[in-house]
This record gives sequence, C-alpha cells and structure tokens, in this order.
Amino acid sequence: MNHTVLIAAIGLLSTTTIFAQTVSGPLIVVEDRGGDSALPYYQSLNPQPDQATPPAPMPAPRVGNAADAEAAMLPVRSTQLSPGEVQRRVNRAPGLTALFLIGDDERSRAWLRQRQTALRELQAVGLVVNVESMAALTALRSLAPGLSLSPASGDDLAQRLGLRHYPVLITSTGVEQ
Repeated sequence: MNHTVLIAAIGLLSTTTIFAQTVSGPLIVVEDRGGDSALPYYQSLNPQPDQATPPAPMPAPRVGNAADAEAAMLPVRSTQLSPGEVQRRVNRAPGLTALFLIGDDERSRAWLRQRQTALRELQAVGLVVNVESMAALTALRSLAPGLSLSPASGDDLAQRLGLRHYPVLITSTGVEQ
C-alpha cells in the first residue's frame, strides 16, 4: 500500500514539473532603461584577488580553552533564585532531560552530596545558578565527580517554572528537592 502511494506521488510530482515547464513561456521584460554598465562601481570592491600582490596575512583567531571561556562567564548571579525549600509538584514535560539547579552555598553542597548517586543515574545536567569564582565552581565539581556542572543564570528558568529556590531537581514528570 505504501509503495503504491509513493509511486503515485512521484508520478504526480514529475507530471506537475513537466506541465510547469511547458506552460511557462519566455520571460517578459517589464522595464529596461538601458544606461551605463555598473561594472566600474563593482571594480572598486576588487572581488577578484590581484595576482601581482600577495594577500594580506590574516591574524589567527584567538582560541582559548574551555576553562577560559567558562571563567569569563563568572560570576553568575540569579536574582530570582535563592537557597530555600522547594515544594514537590508534578511537571508534564515529556522528553525533558533531567536537570538540577544548585548554588555555591552550604544547603546546595549538602543536597549535592546526598543526591549525587541518583543524579548520576538520571544523567542529570547541573546548572550552578549562583557562583562567584572558578575556585568555587571547581570545589562544587569535586563534591560530585562524574556530574556535569555548568555556570548559568537560572532567572529565565525560574520565571518559566515558577521557581524561587534551589537546590532543585527538574525532570519530565516533576519538580522536587
């Protein structure tokens, strides 16, 4: 059945293409004022490299490593989020990758130590929403090896999900602490 539909669709497409090519006539020029060639205007742009002069050396782009890029993002401050208690609630977001929000505070550190095994099993991605320095971020990472922790503002996410506090785990089925 599917093969018949596919063959019919290909036949219809080719027939439509042939019909469109035979019906359309020569192009009709609406207006041609003639005039001078625009080539002199484009020659000043020199689109073709001149063979007599070598091209100017291009400076190599400055490539930093990932740690430099991450350090440039710091400090991260999420003004709409603070450490506190989060009420468990149902979330309906099929396909959402598990993620968690923490900060550089004692409550988040204790939560991370306690939940790290479950977070690894969920393959949850961590966002550190309040952290001042690379040293603080590194210290958080050392508490939960194998978990991905990235500095990022959580304000947009907090607004969309109605969150005020962290640490919090967000999955496709719920929001919990």
